[in-house]
Amino acid sequence: MNTPAKTSGHPKGLYVLFATEMWERFNFYGMRAILVLFMTNALLFNDEFSSNLYGSYISLIYLSPLLGGYIADRYWGNKRSIFVGGLVMAAGEIILFVCGSVYDSSPDIATFLFFTGLGFMVAGNGFFKPNISSLVGQLYPDNDTRKDAAYTIFYMGINIGGMIGPLVCGFFGDTGNPVDFKWAFLVGAIGMLASLVVQKLYHNKYVRNPKGEILGETPGKVQPSPDPETGKIHAAIPAPLKAVLNPAAIMVGMLCFAAVMIGAMYLDTKYNYLFYLLGGSFLFIIFFILSDKNLTKEEKQRIWVMIIIAFFVVFFWGAYEQTGASLTFFAERQTDRNLWSGFEMPTSWFQSFNSTFIVIFAPIFAWIWLKMGKKQPATPTKMGLGLILLGLGYLWIAWGVNTVTTKVSIIWLTGLYMLHTWGELCLSPIGLSLFNKLSPLKFASLLMAVWFLGNAGGNKLAGVLSALYPENGKTTSFLGYQMNSLHEFFMLFVFMACAAGIVLLLLSKRLQKMMHGIK
Repeated sequence: MNTPAKTSGHPKGLYVLFATEMWERFNFYGMRAILVLFMTNALLFNDEFSSNLYGSYISLIYLSPLLGGYIADRYWGNKRSIFVGGLVMAAGEIILFVCGSVYDSSPDIATFLFFTGLGFMVAGNGFFKPNISSLVGQLYPDNDTRKDAAYTIFYMGINIGGMIGPLVCGFFGDTGNPVDFKWAFLVGAIGMLASLVVQKLYHNKYVRNPKGEILGETPGKVQPSPDPETGKIHAAIPAPLKAVLNPAAIMVGMLCFAAVMIGAMYLDTKYNYLFYLLGGSFLFIIFFILSDKNLTKEEKQRIWVMIIIAFFVVFFWGAYEQTGASLTFFAERQTDRNLWSGFEMPTSWFQSFNSTFIVIFAPIFAWIWLKMGKKQPATPTKMGLGLILLGLGYLWIAWGVNTVTTKVSIIWLTGLYMLHTWGELCLSPIGLSLFNKLSPLKFASLLMAVWFLGNAGGNKLAGVLSALYPENGKTTSFLGYQMNSLHEFFMLFVFMACAAGIVLLLLSKRLQKMMHGIK
């Protein structure tokens, strides 16, 4: 019988992965914090175009790991994929830096460089993001009690990077002068390179499994064995795999992937097809999985639970991801950012609030669930509460803009981000965990794709809804709902998130039965 390993402390490899991920998130969130500001103030894209492009970019950020994880698992290995992905992301930031340097003198070239930089960011993220997370658990034996704590530490690394990135990039780039945006991209590139330096220096030394083997090596590598003639121990790589691992082949493959992502974003600005493509892919995967006749009744019911949860996730992210779009417009134009002695807080700094609140409240939420024990709400109930908390965040700010005719206090956005963080802690981490628990082994990867498609669809919806931001007397509508003011715009998200949350709460008991004992 396996007994929990009685160990203390954590392997040094955890802190290598912590630092690697922290600097990558510094880069990503720092760049995201100034993205729509750069589009509207430097490239002079209008709000509608900028919002839709932002939604396309973030949705592809969630989709690209599907390919990156597949390639890593079968050909490149985690270690190589992380490094290559990081280099491509750093190159993307450098391209955006050049874009920010020439936007005024050569606007057409700057637009081309902007789409190129975003495409590189998406492609690099696809290979970096899924592979580093998968290494954390491999540092420990299967029955090691430190695993949960390890993921908590790693999660803190993500949010420390997400907290610091907007502050530093905003300090250098979001100065009120569009010429300075380029420095935010350069700082992001430096953060990404710092991540790669940490990985290059310490991965082989510390990122090892309990047997001492380096994690993330090339799949298919033959186990070390003595050469019959020389007696030397070496590891061979099959010839077909060598061809795939050729540096030139890797470079060409990444350039092609980046080109596809650039084209996908550009075409979406013309035809707005991505939302329909995501929906079609979602339905196709569901049909493909449920048509398998070998699935038991219990497995099919659990799969239906995941499908329903992924559907509600679209509404969550559609409202939550206004952070980088309409809420950025609101922070810049309708929020009084004067703090003290004439200092005006950069707009981009608001995007560090969420990560800061996660660092503060994640341990509190973990303690609450632990304290409640078996009495804690079931996962679908928690997720329903998360949606309602998200809606309450918008109700808070809708009230704020309805009672004030001038620029509003910073307290309104602060309260919104705090409530949104509480909602995220009730939905995002436990939703991902639920998918891992419910998935039949043979469809584990495809059902994780369903989760990411829900996330991607929500982020695309966020861009579509942000494009409806009413300003300067502009009237917009969504499914017949007319919006003439910011109050009415924010109430759209109150109705959407709270209605979805209430429906999910009403379905919770039924979903629990369909989960057949899995919580």
